[in-house]
Amino acid sequence: MSLYDVELSSIKGLGKTRCALFEKLGVHSVGELLRFYPRTYSDWGDATPISEVANGEKCMIKATVSTAVSTARISGGRILSKVQAADDSGVIELVFFNNKYISNMLKFSEEYCFYGKVTRDLYGFSMVAPEFKKSSEVDSITPVYNLTSGLTNRVVINAVKQALQMLPETIVDPLPYEILKKYNLCSLRTALVNIHFPKDADSLRKAKARLVFEEFLVLNLGLRILKKRKLTETSCKMNEDYSQEFIASLPYTLTNAQKTAIVDCVNDMRNKKSPMNRLVQGDVGCGKTVVAAAVCYNCVKNGYQAAFMAPTEILAQQHFNNLSAMFAPFNVRVDLLIGSMTKSQKDKVRERLVNGETDIAIGTHALITESTKFKNLGCAITDEQHRFGVEQRAKLAQKGGHPHILVLSATPIPRTLGLIIYGDLDITCIDELPPGRQPVKTMLIDSKKRDRALSFIRQELDDGKQCYIVCPLVEEGELDLQSAENYAAELMLKDFAHYPIGILHGKMKAKDKEAVMNSFLEGDISVLVSTTVIEVGVDVKNASVIMIENAERFGLSQLHQLRGRVGRGQHKSYCIMVSDNHNEETTQRLSTMCKTNNGFEIADEDLKLRGPGDFFGNRQHGLPQLNIADFSDMESLYKTQEAASYILNISPDLSDNSLKGLKAMVNLLFSFLDSSTMN
Repeated sequence: MSLYDVELSSIKGLGKTRCALFEKLGVHSVGELLRFYPRTYSDWGDATPISEVANGEKCMIKATVSTAVSTARISGGRILSKVQAADDSGVIELVFFNNKYISNMLKFSEEYCFYGKVTRDLYGFSMVAPEFKKSSEVDSITPVYNLTSGLTNRVVINAVKQALQMLPETIVDPLPYEILKKYNLCSLRTALVNIHFPKDADSLRKAKARLVFEEFLVLNLGLRILKKRKLTETSCKMNEDYSQEFIASLPYTLTNAQKTAIVDCVNDMRNKKSPMNRLVQGDVGCGKTVVAAAVCYNCVKNGYQAAFMAPTEILAQQHFNNLSAMFAPFNVRVDLLIGSMTKSQKDKVRERLVNGETDIAIGTHALITESTKFKNLGCAITDEQHRFGVEQRAKLAQKGGHPHILVLSATPIPRTLGLIIYGDLDITCIDELPPGRQPVKTMLIDSKKRDRALSFIRQELDDGKQCYIVCPLVEEGELDLQSAENYAAELMLKDFAHYPIGILHGKMKAKDKEAVMNSFLEGDISVLVSTTVIEVGVDVKNASVIMIENAERFGLSQLHQLRGRVGRGQHKSYCIMVSDNHNEETTQRLSTMCKTNNGFEIADEDLKLRGPGDFFGNRQHGLPQLNIADFSDMESLYKTQEAASYILNISPDLSDNSLKGLKAMVNLLFSFLDSSTMN
């Protein structure tokens, strides 16, 4: 029996309540518990003498409890406990909050190991809420797990130790022997034991290398198999190319890159038996929407419907307005389907979709709900790839007979990285901007020049323009950073007392964000103070300045996306980055923004300086959840690409007997997809 089929309750000490807490963390079985890797480790190796501890640093000390525990109640009804411990070199005070059992846990004159952050003041050294163990029970490296309220690290450690004891002495390794040997990887059993309870740093390094490799390999294989699903014949046959007819109707000339993107898409739809599965990525303002419109037009003229899904209602409304204008000269019906519409309105749109009256549906997640059906869906388009993953694309694809899939992304990504991250898609890059589009003038200043910058912004506002001011935080948490709410209040009282100001941040409800953004779009708000939730792709043609506070806190790609909020109309536009960080690397990074407006150049520089993580932020790549691998580990990514090619050459569908374990892991990682897709 697989340990994935063994319930957590079989582990001693895990009753119904604790099992429910583990389930909150995504752990439902003993097998999943073994794959619930530590987030970090406490090094309980060499003890530091108390006299040598460094202020502000974490360390482990071995000391004997030298006083009784003293307990007092403080404000809010909390319990404050203090106790002293000593070694041969000195004394340290240990402080605990709300632990009424501490006096039973720390015995006078017994020796313990304490691990935590040391602080020093006039009265000496102290540790607040350190981890501790009897010195006789200490392992050198201790795992630290992600927790939820009510679940302690000690409970998880005890549970994992029992789970490891359930592992058979010999387990079938999902990685073929040739792969283990070629890449010098340890066995799965060794890796699982040492990722949780490593004997030493080298054991931990080898365990992590093995598990990261395995996870990336499974991801690579899954994405490549997804890509091969295109071998399934599509019933959406596009016999004619109507793109020139559509292009001729436009009041402007397309760039060569736009034309190439349209040709790539139309060729996919006409000449392949399998569905198009293409990513068109390009810089802010490069004209991806008109490429999507040309694809929609071809689809409709060939007798099919098209669906265009955007991540927010504002973007969906914007696309609806733009595409309605483009298709005005033709007999093409465009409909909008978004969550804020009344039930009656949505029902009418869905009725038109299912009976074929609507040619193109533009909307949000409402397009992939069960109640939305199409008469003859030929093409599904998703905008802003980082907001929609493989799962959402799959749901949209299931709305028709293997429709063509087009994905748009405004985040320029170096091609080498894109081939890995978007392994299930063909890629076209639009790497030039339409003629006449003015580059955004970008400046880097320190806070001493902020008043001058604010004065310049007031001049722009007096000319009828609008402005964004971006702050990294929502509310005060770090002293050196601007807070959106506090900063907006300050601006309302001082520099912009006579101008309407709006605030936008991630903690607001979706409908409140939409309302604020709409007010800015309509010109009712002159200055929008925001965190980074400013919507990518929203056109506010009247916005001419964006000022970014604490610019050093953002990656280059993120800064470039923010800069793309201005310069979308005819006005000369400006990006002002404010930073008091004069670190050499920071200055080099931010200076890159001042030198170029080319998103692909910036992406390449960002990849060199910070690795790929910045392109996606937290879970923004839309791929299945990974437990231990990190996209900044390019070396492992490349190795697993090579290994995936080797394996798929042996067995393109992983049906070889030696690959059963790997195939099961691929199916598990991509379990949200229809099983027929992966088998």
